[in-house]
Amino acid sequence: MELRIFTEPQQGATYDDLLAVALRAEELGFGAFFRSDHYLTMGGDGLPGPTDAWTTLAGLARDTSTIRLGTLMTSATFRHPGVLAIQVAQVDQMSGGRVELGLGAGWFTQEHTAYGIPFPGTGERFDRYEEQLEIVTGLWATPEGQTYDFAGEHYQLADSPALPKPAQAKPPVLIGGLGKKRTPALAARYADEFNLPFVDLEATRAQFDRVARACEAIERDPASVTWSNALVLCVGEDEAEIDRRAAAIGREKAELRLNGLAGTPDEVADKINAYAEAGAQRIYLQVLDLSDLDHLALVSERVAPQV
Repeated sequence: MELRIFTEPQQGATYDDLLAVALRAEELGFGAFFRSDHYLTMGGDGLPGPTDAWTTLAGLARDTSTIRLGTLMTSATFRHPGVLAIQVAQVDQMSGGRVELGLGAGWFTQEHTAYGIPFPGTGERFDRYEEQLEIVTGLWATPEGQTYDFAGEHYQLADSPALPKPAQAKPPVLIGGLGKKRTPALAARYADEFNLPFVDLEATRAQFDRVARACEAIERDPASVTWSNALVLCVGEDEAEIDRRAAAIGREKAELRLNGLAGTPDEVADKINAYAEAGAQRIYLQVLDLSDLDHLALVSERVAPQV
């Protein structure tokens, strides 16, 4: 089981806050540092304000050395696909080939309203999302010296040089969500990794099975997909420490034990191993208190060896 760190900077974080977490995660041997791609807080004042995901990752590409970097999830409503392909390829070059692209259809209406970003209905968002997946991966896959064309309903590209190329042959693409039809089909076609955020074991098994069956329907081996979950983290050596960490993020300990990875190191390791039995190969640990770097150390020292 690989453990990765996942942050929510829209809740209030500077670049330096994120860099401190990324460097500590790198030092402790976590597999990756990921961040959300949101422009509006989901509770609280959000001070000092949002940071842009790909601007952040560009900085981290130069300020870290070995840890992988990515998004859960970049919203397809935020960027034109040609621009996104360039951004991700450039950050991948800047990092020496350590970038992964989580891409979703977008869902948070209020952040679009707050910053003047168009927010179509669900059907159109998924149509645009599907075209974006085709375009971004198609641009990267186009051999140097050849051009790329795409004629879709929402995006049209003609004679694109399909440059720059990422350092990796193809940065891994992550797709996630609980949709029962389009999401599994898109994951089967485009995803290197399929991720489920904040769901229980029963929902995990059911959705992993839908995606696996969608893979088989297009004659893709489900074993070629990496399977992962994202869950909020709240670990403590004792009940007092668990209480303190839960209070710091405005959550209840009992609720976190039910819906997240909360409890003693042994409890959390047992729950992670239950997700492994359900098929998960990676867990994204949602770290909400970015100032508590000792939290990461506790997981590295006491949880990671058990999973």
